[in-house]
Amino acid sequence: MTRRHLRRYQAPEWWPISPKEAVWTVRPSPGPHPLEKSLPLAILVRDVLRYAKTLKEARYIIGKGLIKVDGVVRRDYKFPVGLMDVIEIVPTGEIYRMVPHPTKFLWPVPIGKEEARYKLCRIENKTMVKGGQIQLNLHDGRNIQLPYEEGNKYSTLDSVLIDLVEKKIVDSVKLNVGVLGLVVDGNNVGYYGKITEIIKLQMKTRRSVVMITTDDGRQIRTILDYVFAVGRESPLITVAPPKEVSQTQ
Repeated sequence: MTRRHLRRYQAPEWWPISPKEAVWTVRPSPGPHPLEKSLPLAILVRDVLRYAKTLKEARYIIGKGLIKVDGVVRRDYKFPVGLMDVIEIVPTGEIYRMVPHPTKFLWPVPIGKEEARYKLCRIENKTMVKGGQIQLNLHDGRNIQLPYEEGNKYSTLDSVLIDLVEKKIVDSVKLNVGVLGLVVDGNNVGYYGKITEIIKLQMKTRRSVVMITTDDGRQIRTILDYVFAVGRESPLITVAPPKEVSQTQ
């Protein structure tokens, strides 16, 4: 049985709320992202974007339909916001993307209106469905069905660029040596660079070792399951905060 409430000390440590201010906090609703990798919309509005001072104010803002996630108005203050989600503040026109951060795990970065139309998603699984079609199960809970010939071009852990308006795939990146990889979990979360080596394991492929070289020459070692392919020569979308912001926060 799922509890309706969440004690602060049981919430993820990276949430930007103090464990000493209150006993309870907001439990994310079941949705596209798991609890440990998401942030309730109310906490994002109040504690990260600071559009509200209290939970009551945050609930009012969200309930009035002033916040969009991936182009859809969300009125549930418990709605889980996660990796690569596009957040739009309707009255101000401000738009953010949730990206990995080296110290904050997930953090919003400002993006332009044109980029807000697109979202990069990772393929977590592929299944065959009725009619001989292939269904791609993406990291944010989306399922995309494609004809067999088209769907067979994609592999698990590849990334696809989704047009949120047309609801279709417009580009893709295979998770191979030579592409840009973003670390989305583990001790090196938030770093990205060119994948220089993948040491594959016969069993438990997702535990394969990946070597990533950042722009400043830093060598990152992580596992394949923590890597998100984001582009070839350059990222397809904004995937990291500006360096000056990253260093000061």
